[in-house]
Amino acid sequence: MHPEPDSTGLAEAPSAEAIDQLADLFHLLGDPTRLRIVLACLAQPTAVGDIAALLDLSSSLVSHHLRLLRAARIVKAERQGKQVFYAAADAHISGLLINMFEHIAEPATGLEA
Repeated sequence: MHPEPDSTGLAEAPSAEAIDQLADLFHLLGDPTRLRIVLACLAQPTAVGDIAALLDLSSSLVSHHLRLLRAARIVKAERQGKQVFYAAADAHISGLLINMFEHIAEPATGLEA
């Protein structure tokens, strides 16, 4: 039997460690360059050089950010021959970003209680 979720959608209050991990994830995604890199990897696995060209960044800068994003399990890497392709780590990452873009697209009414 599973505990019933409360109004937050969580079955129980997150631990301090989980809160710290989530804050770190949002901190990483709060950097516009890293966010653009993750968004470039959402549709399909993409090579570093292609990400760099798409975003007009150096390959070394993209690689640096990808190392941080991989360590946080935001993106995953798959080697194919000599190239490494990066994609969103799982549906949670793409779902989070899609939900947040939907949220900012909503008109602000100013009547929220």
